[in-house]
Amino acid sequence: MSENEQRPAGLASEDAYALVAATVDEIQAPVVAYEPPMPVDRSIPIGLIGAGGISFAHLDAYRKYGLNVVAICDRNIERAEARRDQFYPTARVFTDPQDLLDDSTIRVLDLAVHASSREALIRCGIDAGKHILSQKPFVANLDVGRNLVELAETKGVILAVNQNGRWAPYMSYMREVVRAGLIGDIIGVHAALQWDHSWIAGTPFEAMDQIILEDFAIHWFDFVASIIGDTATSVYATGTATSGQEIESKLAAQAAITFPGGQASLVFDGASRYGAQNITTIVGTKGTVRSVGADLAEQAVHLFVDSGVGSPSLEGSWFNDGFAGAMGSLLLSIENGSVPLNSARQNLASLKLVFAAIESSNSGQAVHF
Repeated sequence: MSENEQRPAGLASEDAYALVAATVDEIQAPVVAYEPPMPVDRSIPIGLIGAGGISFAHLDAYRKYGLNVVAICDRNIERAEARRDQFYPTARVFTDPQDLLDDSTIRVLDLAVHASSREALIRCGIDAGKHILSQKPFVANLDVGRNLVELAETKGVILAVNQNGRWAPYMSYMREVVRAGLIGDIIGVHAALQWDHSWIAGTPFEAMDQIILEDFAIHWFDFVASIIGDTATSVYATGTATSGQEIESKLAAQAAITFPGGQASLVFDGASRYGAQNITTIVGTKGTVRSVGADLAEQAVHLFVDSGVGSPSLEGSWFNDGFAGAMGSLLLSIENGSVPLNSARQNLASLKLVFAAIESSNSGQAVHF
């Protein structure tokens, strides 16, 4: 059809039927504060409890950002000493957490312990007047979580959760774009990951029935909650073992989440041996922001709005800047009296989605709120 011809009323264009995307101009990407938040005073004494596998990410991030770890505790003294020698040579080492609880100079406890030990240590830490950063998930029961949150608030201490994905550069940038109102009201939040998670073979993770929903996906449920808050109305999820997988835990999972005026979806193909990819998209009434990459570290973000598409150049990586963000947010809150973005109270909305997804997958029914 030429420019001078008029399309009959009610007849859509051929491009509309074929879903042909219009070309857009490149624009300057907006600047938002996506970097790990940090206090002015980075000397606040921190004690780490748990020197196991993930502790390397904690300590490496804290060292990079100049945070003050003064004690490392693990029931295996050799592990504690190894982490000390690797990251904080002047830190004291202990095998009994009570030594850190009794030390009045330690103001913050970083709990990187197994889930079964967390609740008791959180309670002891709160009673001792310590501010606490708990590994995720910080509880296995929402009622327990609410009780701990209320206890911490009553005692005047800050309880935060190590949802380090919130400061993965691409996730943080996307969230801050939403918080700045740059893409309007949110109508869609979606993540799709294809990667090989069989590295858990022979580790305690393999014993979990649904490793994706029970552990890995927590970061993405938290991402959804950081965008839509505690507004979800339903969750429907599935988890399954895939053809050919050689480990026991289910390596594939998906979840559909509804919220007023929109929807969210999470899809995890955890047995993908080829073509690894991670795509995250937030759709708004005034724009869309999307991140694409082969893994969690290499991500390219694009913001689509009326004036064109902006592609920010982001610095840092999830491992280990995300861990610095989780602790930095807590320390900043101690310094200025604010509520950390990763507060335990806010994390209850994330866990609500996680627990509903597990329940839905086990029952085959959607969970409604």
